[in-house]
Order: sequence, then structure tokens, then C-alpha cells
Amino acid sequence: MTDIALGPILLPLPMLMLFGTAVVALAVGVRLAGERRAEVERSLWLVAGWILLAARAGFVFRYRALYLAEPLRIVDLRDGGFMPGAGIAAALAAAAWIAWRRNGRQRALLAALAAGLAVWSAGVAAIKMWPSQQGLPEMALVRLDGGVMRLRAKPGKPVVLNLWASWCPPCRREMPTLARAEADHPEVEFLFANQGETPDTVKAYLSSQGLVLRNVLLDSTTDLARHSNSQGLPTTLFFNADGELVDRRAGELSPATLAQRLDMLRPAAPAEKE
Repeated sequence: MTDIALGPILLPLPMLMLFGTAVVALAVGVRLAGERRAEVERSLWLVAGWILLAARAGFVFRYRALYLAEPLRIVDLRDGGFMPGAGIAAALAAAAWIAWRRNGRQRALLAALAAGLAVWSAGVAAIKMWPSQQGLPEMALVRLDGGVMRLRAKPGKPVVLNLWASWCPPCRREMPTLARAEADHPEVEFLFANQGETPDTVKAYLSSQGLVLRNVLLDSTTDLARHSNSQGLPTTLFFNADGELVDRRAGELSPATLAQRLDMLRPAAPAEKE
């Protein structure tokens, strides 16, 4: 479960957690700051900036080979690539630095960081305990190359379901990335569900781009979009082999953020017997 639906609005839980963490940390820090409120608030914003920078740097380093191939993507934060562990490490380092300085703001700043970490940790625990209420739907869709594909609630292998249309610029930009991933990961089933376009339009687009995809489906009634509560395109859903929704991405996938989600779909290695 990575999103909360409020009517037609889909709110990503990580974004809500980040917002809640910042609000609580600022509230605690300002409350305890007294006359030094402005100084503490500035310091907290500075620390927040370093935490975000560290989280981004950790993610870029983890997928450095992909970013080195396209260096400009490093500064494109729209891909949402962050490593929370690196951010938490930066927060702990900031706490140690604050405690060492002894400038009269330690109590407020340390309390603010502790409150923020507590909120973030509680959010992570809640996400892990909150079972996904959305699974891979059982329905039949027409294949672009003829015939019908029946989706199964338990597909037996991980599934990446991409909702797209040829008129959608971010869909067009991410399609080569998805096509390469499909070729490189035969253990994952990639499904490309076109939303509402005619077969001729889809074929003309794929031909013009030189894209060869195994499973192009025609969702002419956009039933998949309604089932997944997708409010825009592209939307990509990631299901494990049991058909459980592991993650979703509303917006363009970069090679690194796609690789991160594919890593999540890999089954854990079995423990060695003694």
C-alpha cells in the first residue's frame, strides 16, 4: 500500500510521511526554542536540506551506472529517487553535530530531529503492517497482435503493468526504458496496457519508434485505470508473483527508479541450512 485515495485524488504515502515529518519537527523545534525561534527554524530548514541531499546522493550512488549513462538525470528530482537510509544517517550526523556545538539551541534542535525521526519510523512501520487492498485484477484484454490475454489474480511471476497512451509525452519518454527492462528481465512479465486508443494508432506509434514489446494490450474502456484509481498517465503498477501490489509510480520512470522497483520484486534468497 503506497498511496491513499481521497475520492479522485491519489496521495502518495511517502510524500505524506515526508510532509508530516517536517511539520512535526518544525512544531517541536519552534515550541522549545523560545526567544531563539527564528534561529532554530533556520537551522531546521538547513538540516532538512542536508537530509534530502544525502538521500538523493545515496540513491544516485546506488544506481550510479545508470546515472553516469545520463548525467543530467542526477539533478532531475522528478524521478523521485531517494534513499531514506542515507537521509536518516545524515539526520543522525546532524544531531551529533548539534549536540557538540553547545550554542544554546541543542535542546530544541535535538528534540525536533527526534520527533521527526519518530514520525518517519512510525510511518514506515505502518506501511509494512498495512496490507495491500489492491491486487492484480482478473480480466481479459485484447492483445495488439491478436487474441486475448487473461490477467490472473496470482500470476506466478512478478508483473509490471504500465498504463500509457501515445499522445502522452512522459509515456513516450519512458517507453524505451521499459522496453530495455523487458528485454533484460525475462523473469518479470511486462504488460503495456494502452488506454483508449485504436489498434491502428498504437501500431503506428510503436512502428515509428522502433519499439518491439511482447505484451501490448488494448484497454479500450480504460477499466484498468479505474480499477487502479489512476488519475493520469503514465502509471506503472508493480505486482509480486502472488499478485499483490508492491509499489506504483504515477509519472515517468527513469532507468534508476525502474531498477529500484525491479529490485523490490526479486524474491529474497533462501537462507542457507546449517
